[in-house]
Amino acid sequence: MISVSNLAIQFGKKILYKDVNLKFTNGNIYGIIGANGAGKSTLLRAISGELEATRGNIELGPGERLSVLSQDHFRFDNCSVIETVLRGHTVLWDLMNERDALYSKPDFNDEDGIRVAELEEKFAEIGGYTAENDAAALLEGLGIKVALHQNQMSSLSGKQKVRVMLAQALFGEPDNLLLDEPTNDLDLETVEWLEDYLGNFEHTVLVVSHDRHFLDQVCTHTVDIDFGKVTLFSGNYSFWYQSSQLALRQAQNQKQKAEEKKKELEEFIRRFSANAAKSRQTTSRKKMLEKLNVEDIKPSTRKYPGIIFQMEREPGNQVLEVNDLCAETETGEILFKNLTFNVEQGDKIVFISHDPRAMTALFEIINGNRKAEAGHFKWGITITTAYLPLDNSAFFNTDMNMLDWLGQFGTGNEVFFKAYLGRMLFKDEDVLKKVSVLSGGEKMRCMIARMQLKNANCLILDTPTNHLDMESIQAFNNNLKLFRGNILFASHDHEFINTVANRIIELTPNGCIDKLMTYEDYIHDERIKEVRQKMYGEV
Repeated sequence: MISVSNLAIQFGKKILYKDVNLKFTNGNIYGIIGANGAGKSTLLRAISGELEATRGNIELGPGERLSVLSQDHFRFDNCSVIETVLRGHTVLWDLMNERDALYSKPDFNDEDGIRVAELEEKFAEIGGYTAENDAAALLEGLGIKVALHQNQMSSLSGKQKVRVMLAQALFGEPDNLLLDEPTNDLDLETVEWLEDYLGNFEHTVLVVSHDRHFLDQVCTHTVDIDFGKVTLFSGNYSFWYQSSQLALRQAQNQKQKAEEKKKELEEFIRRFSANAAKSRQTTSRKKMLEKLNVEDIKPSTRKYPGIIFQMEREPGNQVLEVNDLCAETETGEILFKNLTFNVEQGDKIVFISHDPRAMTALFEIINGNRKAEAGHFKWGITITTAYLPLDNSAFFNTDMNMLDWLGQFGTGNEVFFKAYLGRMLFKDEDVLKKVSVLSGGEKMRCMIARMQLKNANCLILDTPTNHLDMESIQAFNNNLKLFRGNILFASHDHEFINTVANRIIELTPNGCIDKLMTYEDYIHDERIKEVRQKMYGEV
């Protein structure tokens, strides 16, 4: 349990929030949402004690342990992987060190023997004798194989370190768990493992994430930072989003009677409650939604960018033919081979792989930026493309301001380009900012504006939600569902994939799997699981 009383956080003259009074209780998972800069991570830092609040108190339940997902991926470089995980349970780690120090004393005496007996009893109580096995199980669940467990952390890749730090936070089932973007750099299968793990977690969890599907699957409550306040709602992200959009539409229709509004909201709650069976926290969330007061539902102040892709011409029947393509890394490692497929009119294809380099290689090849090791491809004569690359840094190595930068990619006057940038939430003074100093999210919004200017009938998107905030992801997702042309994309966003793609192509070093089905059906099909294991040489 975590109790927050009269909390206020202020930086200089800027007040993030004040008078925050919340209680986070056992068995619940709280998803913290808010616009960029609203103070989501700051709230976690204040609760963990890393940041001193301007005023107020934060208390844990008596004797409870707090664990935090560390963002410092170099702190444990001199430790082994298994040791790094064990260090996550500081009580256990300190006890182990004291016990081992006593055992190694050359002049071990009776007093030391009594102390060791006490330590051994405590060690057993907190699961010390199974600690290494428990830590190893967590690491394997997160994709860190046993062969790496005794390696130094410094020898791991950045993505592997992220997984070890997550195992460290989860280790020992802490009473209170704080997770800031836990799904970053996890593949979709590992995210699903984490969803299952948290679904069975019986303690208190606070999580900040841009992964909407993850929040929907695990959260019982939503903590919304908006209006300079921190407000607790029952339900997951989708419930919050849909209810806030409904409240906004009602607020815009001032003629609607209060009683009609109430009935509409009550009906919405009933429908959403009935659909809660898809979540990992079904029973508790359904009960909470049934108790929810409709007066709690309010429109959000969030701004959503206007992402609208339009086609200049309809695509013909021949979209893209790919025959026997092969791609390798510079060291000769096979990313995919013998890749053959035809893109049909209306296809929205997600490309997936255990190795994300495979998708980037494919997209670079079909966009003419890279040569394949073998094979060929051919675009249909009616097809026009717009490409969003994984690495956009080359586009921003210039001293141009945003307005002049966008002007390179289309024809029109200053007012025309200002309107495009305005739709992407850049205000009048923003458009004169040099593109070289933009944040990752701002650069992505510029790249999306550039794509919209092309009016293409085939969109090629390499991990399009990178660096975007929740509002931009939601707006992007909503428009792609309605887009009438073709989409070829890669993503680690489960919701994005499941709501956009109607076809799955998985790239492996031993060929591809091509299925016309939803992503949800694909990942849960037992026959496909067996085929995938064989294609990756895992059986």
